[in-house]
Amino acid sequence: MALKCDLQYGKGEAGYKLTRVGVKGVRKPVLVHREGLDGTLNNALNCSIDIFVDLPADQKGSHMSRNVEVLNEVVEESMRNPITAIEDMAADICRKLLVHHEYAMTADVSISSEYFRSSKTPLGRDTFEMFTLLAGGHIVRDGPLTKKIGVKVTGMTACPCAQQTVTEMLEYNGDMPVMSHNQRNVCTIMITMPEDVTIEADDLIDIAQDSFSSPTFELLKRPDEGQVVINAHRNTKFVEDVVRGVLERIVAKYTDLPDEVEIDVISDSEESIHKHDAFAERVATLGELRQENQ
Repeated sequence: MALKCDLQYGKGEAGYKLTRVGVKGVRKPVLVHREGLDGTLNNALNCSIDIFVDLPADQKGSHMSRNVEVLNEVVEESMRNPITAIEDMAADICRKLLVHHEYAMTADVSISSEYFRSSKTPLGRDTFEMFTLLAGGHIVRDGPLTKKIGVKVTGMTACPCAQQTVTEMLEYNGDMPVMSHNQRNVCTIMITMPEDVTIEADDLIDIAQDSFSSPTFELLKRPDEGQVVINAHRNTKFVEDVVRGVLERIVAKYTDLPDEVEIDVISDSEESIHKHDAFAERVATLGELRQENQ
């Protein structure tokens, strides 16, 4: 039965345009094609996806079902032909949203997913660790499309200030590092870039892990557990050091990326001896970071 009712095209009670209208937290499986050590590998990611368009002042509502229709179309295609990067899928969804929402001038997509990859503990035990992949896209009608790739990685830091204080209090002059208080640190890296730029999420995970006092692991037997603690206390970090370490590694690695690429790095430390947490962040373009690094 054909229905004629379409209240969305009616005029709103107050004539204000809206920046973002859409749906949040839509969960979909997405098949990603990767190159593994033993050849090709397809990963099924369980993605949470947010989809928005802007809404003009003369329109009462958006057609939110169109957002899900676009998403279903793209996801079903990924199951037949696996994608290589979820940020490219976000860009594809953005383009299709403007086709389906003829009144919209912008479209935004955000994607997050758990991501597992193999790793090794300090003493060489095989392990399987979980990370969070982040991706997104933004498009302006008749304008540019930008995409985002990011990761959220958990590690640990050991406080250099407390370690120095304890060393002085104990009057210790040995080679082994003394105790300090530790933090579980969550490092978030998000890179906004032109559509033709490609960055591997695995590289960002490595950059984050190398910037902690030590990575953390799901399973540690006693010798590995001890080694993680020793490594962290030999490599003490403030919450600020994590951000600066990530920035330094990004500038050194991505020498071929354009200056307008935007970097957002967050270091969030869950304190052990305080009732509050510690936080640091830097948002800058690669061009700005390169200027500071000269």
